[in-house]
Amino acid sequence: MATRLSEKKLYRVPEEGVVKGVLAGLAHYLGVPVKLLRIMAVLSVFFGLFMFTLVAYIILSYVLDPVLASEYEDENAPSPRNLLEEADRELKASEQRLRQVERYVTSETFGVRSRFRQL
Repeated sequence: MATRLSEKKLYRVPEEGVVKGVLAGLAHYLGVPVKLLRIMAVLSVFFGLFMFTLVAYIILSYVLDPVLASEYEDENAPSPRNLLEEADRELKASEQRLRQVERYVTSETFGVRSRFRQL
């Protein structure tokens, strides 16, 4: 049931929140750590988005329905180690693709084809 809740509708989680639980609900909905959203909210205030952040938070605190934190307990939240391993795999795959592109761009085949296109 928890996965169904997080996939279909955005809720606020007052039990996990500091003020009203809006950021905790957003974190569950997006699948990111709550601390990350809190840091982003504080940074948005410092970068001139104070009114937007405040108004959005107030509106969401009244529009979103509250839900108990126990609804989200069954979620399979990835551990930080798993997240780092997945990021490492993605970076290695990206590096391999970049190397292939670099190999092609520096090859004679690319040079010959580009010269033919210029003709």
